[in-house]
Amino acid sequence: MKAKIAKIVFVVLILVACFPQVASWMALLAGIVYAFVFGGPAFPKFAQKTQKYLLQACVVGLGFGMNLQDALQSGKEGMMFTIVSVASVMVLGFVFGRLLKVDSKTSYLISSGTAICGGSAIAAVAPVVDADKDQMSVSLGTIFVLNAIALLIFPPLGHFFNLDEIQFGNWAAIAIHDTSSVVGAAAAYSEKSLEVAAMVKCTRALWILPLALITMLFFRKNSGKGRLNVIPWFIFLFAIAMVLNTYLFPALGVSAEIGKYIVLVAKRGFAITLFLIGTGLSKGKLKSCGFKPFVQGIALWLVIGAGSLAVIKLL
Repeated sequence: MKAKIAKIVFVVLILVACFPQVASWMALLAGIVYAFVFGGPAFPKFAQKTQKYLLQACVVGLGFGMNLQDALQSGKEGMMFTIVSVASVMVLGFVFGRLLKVDSKTSYLISSGTAICGGSAIAAVAPVVDADKDQMSVSLGTIFVLNAIALLIFPPLGHFFNLDEIQFGNWAAIAIHDTSSVVGAAAAYSEKSLEVAAMVKCTRALWILPLALITMLFFRKNSGKGRLNVIPWFIFLFAIAMVLNTYLFPALGVSAEIGKYIVLVAKRGFAITLFLIGTGLSKGKLKSCGFKPFVQGIALWLVIGAGSLAVIKLL
């Protein structure tokens, strides 16, 4: 009986997330509550695959509402922050991992996920370092929990620190791990923040490729196992969408309302994605993180969050 109720509630909440009145944080919170009540998504395989591909499609859709020149100008400073932050987090991750005596592979995965883009980065380097299922589970669980927390607390913190729209967009893109949480937090702040955050985050995600290649140099025995196919190629489609919206559509006389409609649909897709992500945050997921790896993840998160905030406020 409980399983049947769980399926009904699951479907109903997805439908509710389609309404524009439902904010991103509401969808995530609903997913988390659902997970704690029912222990996880009613359709786990559907939830896992849908949240992955729906997120990618929505990021591409977001590009149809952005002007390439404006986005590049707004995200210029964030791109420079990215280069510094990626290198700093990887070095600090190694140091924190040693101090806390975290398994070296787990430590490397957590550092990679924090430095670049969460689960995607972990998936890219895990085969190279020959990480097992437990190491993957711990690192992904740690990043997942911190992402969920970030989505809820970053917008209020942005207002508390009096960040303007561009500042918050840069901060969210650098200090939050996964793309879904970045766009969710930025969307809750403002439209401009969403544009900046999406641009900077997609630029940051491209660092998956050099990270995987560098990882191969340090783990030569597993260099043949690298899965570079996990590089988020949808980022290039995101860039193409911006080019179309900026240059081709105006040249062809395509109405700007079409781009706005695509963006509206994409935002509803983000809400559904965040609900699905929330349904995976069960008690079992929290327990799987482990104390020391979780402390490492929090320490790195605080460093990159506070450090990037300080730089953004100074500039």
